[in-house]
Amino acid sequence: MLHSESESESSLYRFTRLLCGVFTHLLCAAFTMFVTFVAKPGSSLFSWHPFLMTLAFSFFMTEAVLLFSPHSSPARKLKHQVKSRLHWILQCSCTSCALVGLGTIFYNKHVTGKPHFSTWHGLLGLITVCVVLLQSVAALPLIYHKLAKGCSLAKLKRYHAAAGLVTYLLGSVSLLLGVCSAWFTSSVGGNAWYITALCPVLSALTIMSQVTNAYMAKKRLQS
Repeated sequence: MLHSESESESSLYRFTRLLCGVFTHLLCAAFTMFVTFVAKPGSSLFSWHPFLMTLAFSFFMTEAVLLFSPHSSPARKLKHQVKSRLHWILQCSCTSCALVGLGTIFYNKHVTGKPHFSTWHGLLGLITVCVVLLQSVAALPLIYHKLAKGCSLAKLKRYHAAAGLVTYLLGSVSLLLGVCSAWFTSSVGGNAWYITALCPVLSALTIMSQVTNAYMAKKRLQS
């Protein structure tokens, strides 16, 4: 009887995780497409900034993390090494988009004579891009193990996961502050704004749950 109940709870847990993962895939894709529709990339120099930043942090980074989900990964049947390479490609795409997006808004501010990083969105966005760069450099020992002198691969993976979670949360807050910006609120209002603002919040909660369960549930790090 207890065994049957345990199996039922396990099945329910897997099904719930699957639903959350699939929902997050769809949510982030929809959020990225909606911001793209609002920004109309190419209509102005500024328009590339929200498009590239949303593509970087809502789409590429989310997919890079969910790639390792045992329940909702689109590549769960592939070998871990292949998934690691795909993760690396997605993260490089995220970093590239973030850098170009930062460069675009910096140049746009310069051209229009507006002050740089004068809002919480601007400051946190700059910090987030810097953290993404640091995270990318710090991940090199995971690819080239010879660089990981004096530290086990298991520890490096957990440190990388913890730092990645912090980076993702920073990106989500930056996106949320972007949704609160004067540009976005002047374009989107009412219930549409509230629904849009919920997107980075819900995706951050899902990613936080996944990383916590996968890497940080154990009391001690394995050597």
